[in-house]
Amino acid sequence: MAISHSTLAFAFGMLGNVISFLVFLAPIPTFYRIYKKKSTQEFQSLPYLVALFSSMLWLYYALLKKDAFLLLTINSFGCVIETIYIILYIIYASRDARNLTSKLFFAMNVGSFALILLVTHFAVHGALRVQVLGWICVSLSISVFAAPLSIVAQVVRTKSVEFMPFNLSFTLTLSAVMWFGYGLFLKDICIALPNVLGFALGLIQMLLYGIYRNGDKKVDKMEKKVPLEPLKSVVIAVEEKQGKENSEEKEKSNEANDCPV
Repeated sequence: MAISHSTLAFAFGMLGNVISFLVFLAPIPTFYRIYKKKSTQEFQSLPYLVALFSSMLWLYYALLKKDAFLLLTINSFGCVIETIYIILYIIYASRDARNLTSKLFFAMNVGSFALILLVTHFAVHGALRVQVLGWICVSLSISVFAAPLSIVAQVVRTKSVEFMPFNLSFTLTLSAVMWFGYGLFLKDICIALPNVLGFALGLIQMLLYGIYRNGDKKVDKMEKKVPLEPLKSVVIAVEEKQGKENSEEKEKSNEANDCPV
């Protein structure tokens, strides 16, 4: 018996929900560290603000489309968890970081979302409204997926995968596959299209991990060898100083012997 497209869409959507749920929970260790240290340290708030903005737009899109219930569930959870992250960040951030986060939040998550809401609600109507909002979501999703390119460039430059964990790259790639399948069987290009880029970038990250995963080991070996050099220089300096002092003492003693009594 052939499986219907709706059944396949539901299966991919459920798997997408599970994997995206884990992705949304991935920053918990970071915020536990922030809570323990009572400081946001060098962490930035922009990724969480963008993630919240993306969840808000996809939630709005799912509400308008009406047949994308599984898109509605995961982005509802995304809005809640990202809001919690942002609140925690503001609590423990420095004054400058707190002010910047607040400005970005009101500019992007309040101002920009309100503008999109007003334009799509009053300027366009019917099926065109869903299409316009869908392509706005596609544009934002592509920019979100393109963000890791800076990490990719850093990996190539440093030949180290220290800041590109394989588990996260693999999970994001798997998530892109599931949501692509969901959009494909739901016949929604706005859901499927950005995940093609997400899948391609995920494969690139995992390929680079395979190439440079031994780079960190080489760096560790070099770090073990390097500390010997400063020790050698210190020993040489001490020996030179002692030799100089000994020669000065000999010269003084010779001068004393040469002096008439």
